[in-house]
Amino acid sequence: MNPATQADPRIRDGLRESLWAFGGARLLLFVISVAGGGSLVLPPGQPPTDAGFPAPNLLPGWHMLFTATQRQDAAWFLRIATTGYTPGDGSAAFFPLYPLTVRLVGALPGIGPLGAALIVSNGAFLGALIMVHALTRLELGREAARRTVLFGAFFPTAFFLLAPYTEPLFLLLSISAFWFARRDRWLLAMLAGAGAAATRNLGALLIVALAVEAVSQRRRGRPLLPRVGAAFGVALGPLCYLVFWQVRFGEFWAPLDAQRNWQREPTFPLTAVWHALTLTWRYQTWWLIDVIVVGIAIAGVLVAAFRVPLTYTVYAGMSVLIPLTFTYDQRPLTSMPRFMAVVFPAWWGFAIAAERRRPPEAAFLVAFAGGFALLAYLFINWQPFF
Repeated sequence: MNPATQADPRIRDGLRESLWAFGGARLLLFVISVAGGGSLVLPPGQPPTDAGFPAPNLLPGWHMLFTATQRQDAAWFLRIATTGYTPGDGSAAFFPLYPLTVRLVGALPGIGPLGAALIVSNGAFLGALIMVHALTRLELGREAARRTVLFGAFFPTAFFLLAPYTEPLFLLLSISAFWFARRDRWLLAMLAGAGAAATRNLGALLIVALAVEAVSQRRRGRPLLPRVGAAFGVALGPLCYLVFWQVRFGEFWAPLDAQRNWQREPTFPLTAVWHALTLTWRYQTWWLIDVIVVGIAIAGVLVAAFRVPLTYTVYAGMSVLIPLTFTYDQRPLTSMPRFMAVVFPAWWGFAIAAERRRPPEAAFLVAFAGGFALLAYLFINWQPFF
C-alpha cells in the first residue's frame, strides 16, 4: 500500500492501545514470575557463570518481580554494562548499543545495572509497540494496527522483550528504520538502522531491506542514489563497533571471531530444518517447542507477504533464513524462538488471519497468551530455553 494514499498516521495515535497491550503482557509476566519463579529444580550447569556477573537470588519470593528475567545472556549484558569488554572472554560477540544504553541509565542515582536494564528493555518494548502501531496504520489500516500490537505483545516468546536482552531495543530501532524510510526520511532511517545494527549483528539485514525500499521508491520518481546510500549507511553501526575493538584492543575482527564460542556451524537452511524435524521426532520436548514457535512465525510472514510491500518480506525472510545458515548441530533451532519475537512482519500475518477469522482474534490471543505463560515459566526457572 502506498503511504502517500493514506491519512498520515501520527506516532502518538497508538499510545493507548499500545499501553494496554504492554500492560497486559507485563502483568502476565509479573504473575508468572512471583507465582512460578524458583519452583523447578535447576538443570545441570545452571545458572551459568561464564559471564562473570553475579547470579540473582534463585529462591521464590517477591524479588522475582524484578529478578525473574535475569537469565542466561542477560548476565553478559549486565556485566558489559558494568565493567566493559574484555578480550578473549567471548564478550565481543555481544554488540554494544544495549549495554551502553544500560550503563548510561544506570548512572542515575539508586538504579543499578539490573534496574537500568529493565527500564531500557521495558521502555524500548513499549516504544516498539507504539511504532509498530503507527507503521501498521500506514500499511494496513487502523484495525490491523490494534490487532498487531496485541499479537506482538503476547507472541509466545515476547517475554524476552521485557527482559534484560537486546531484542526490545533492536525491535524499536528496526521498526523506526522502516517507518522513516517509508515516509522518505532517509537520514533518520539510516540512523535508526545503524543503531539496530549496533545492537544485534542481524541488524545488518536492514541494509538489504532498505535498499529494496530505495529501489521501490525510485519507481515513484524519487532519486535512487541518496536512498541507497542511506541504506548502506546502516553499516556504520557495526563498523563503529569493529573500529572500537581495533582502537581499544587491536582486534578488529574480535566481534565476528567471538561468534565461534557458540559452536554454530554453516548449514544449508533446508538441511537445518530437516535436521530439526528429525530431532523433534526423536526427542520432542525442547526441539518440539522450537519447531512450533518458529513455524508460527514463518506462517505469519507468509500470510503477510501477500499484503505488505516487498521490503518487509525481504527483511522477514532473511531474519528467518540467516539464523538457519549457522546452526548448533545438537539443537538446530537453538535461540530461534527468541529471534522470532522481533520479526514484526509476522505479527501482520496474524492480524490479517484474524481479520479473516482464520482463526478468530480471541483464539489467537488465548493460544498466544498460553504459550507466553508456559515458555516464560520455563525460562524463569532456568530451563534450556534461551
